[in-house]
Amino acid sequence: MKLIDIVVFLVFSIVMLLFMAYPAIKITEVLEKKFEIIKKAKNFIILLITIILSLIVGAFLKFF
Repeated sequence: MKLIDIVVFLVFSIVMLLFMAYPAIKITEVLEKKFEIIKKAKNFIILLITIILSLIVGAFLKFF
């Protein structure tokens, strides 16, 4: 894998951060209904899920 492939993958992922915020919020709301989550942890979970989803979509756009 070349450096340009990694750069393009990261560019796709950064663009997807904006679009993956809404699904991350909805996923966290579902998790909040099942488990008791404090507000500080909820914000961290939303951020973590947003990053993971954007990396997954970025990889899908680059490699498939």
